[in-house]
Amino acid sequence: MRVPITLDLHLPNFNYPGVGPDEVFEKLVEIADTAERSGFSSVSLMDHLHQIGPVGPPQNWMFDGNTMLAAIAARTSKLTLGTLVGGVTYRNPALLAKITTTLDVISGGRAWLGIGAAWFEAEHEAYGYDFPSLGRRFEYLEEALQILRAMFTQERASFEGEYFRVREAYNNPKPIHGDIPILIGGSGERKTLRMVAQYADGCNLFAADADRARHLIGVLEAHCERLGRDPGEITKTGMGGYVIADTKEAAVAKMRRFVEEGMMPPQRAEMTLAADPDTVGEHATSLKDAGIEGMTTSIVDVFDLESVALYGDVLGRVFND
Repeated sequence: MRVPITLDLHLPNFNYPGVGPDEVFEKLVEIADTAERSGFSSVSLMDHLHQIGPVGPPQNWMFDGNTMLAAIAARTSKLTLGTLVGGVTYRNPALLAKITTTLDVISGGRAWLGIGAAWFEAEHEAYGYDFPSLGRRFEYLEEALQILRAMFTQERASFEGEYFRVREAYNNPKPIHGDIPILIGGSGERKTLRMVAQYADGCNLFAADADRARHLIGVLEAHCERLGRDPGEITKTGMGGYVIADTKEAAVAKMRRFVEEGMMPPQRAEMTLAADPDTVGEHATSLKDAGIEGMTTSIVDVFDLESVALYGDVLGRVFND
């Protein structure tokens, strides 16, 4: 069961000009509806409790990702939905399986589950979550992956680990299609990609260019060979950061305005390609040729529905082909 992502619209920000708390959900529905009609296969949200530095200041709005996805699911018909990606430290994995299955039932079988080892230490401190060492968090993740799959597929799930356990746990009703695809986020070559090969149906790689993408996919394929897994069973997705305008000059000016107006932190601009549609399409094509099968992208001015349609058209021509 591969992760059903070809082109994902990632929504990390919810502070839109002139949109108040009583209007933001309907704005998100408009954005999702536009995405659904413009070439996007999926919508994803972050799993954070306050905003992260690469997107905006911590006091900016943040929603519970799974709750908001369930609401969007009820107002859409085709988009697949998931968090990109959930932190393993925030929820008991059996509870996360129930939450994700609920989203799957609401959406008619359109849910996928994104998960990772978590990274945002300041958020853990602010909200009272323990933040153990990276090695310990990876141990959490490995146990959680086994519990999640068991909860999705077994009549009654049992697992006894060092950190988590379930004993004859029910997860009824089961997911619509009998299972839910699991995506692991991150590019760690030794642990993360080994867990992708062993447990997951997809990965989300931090690959800014084709050479990096090709290298990471090669590492994943080596793990698959060692474990006896067909790498073709795993959807390889990557994150792409773009600002698109008619010309490169206009795109650079647009990105500069985003930074000046506080819509785009400078560190995010440094990781973003500002270019015309043809250049963006060529860059995306190079990633696809390197083995990236699906792209997830966020749009700074996502509240502008014409921008959503433009990105869907430019990137959809590459990844929906």
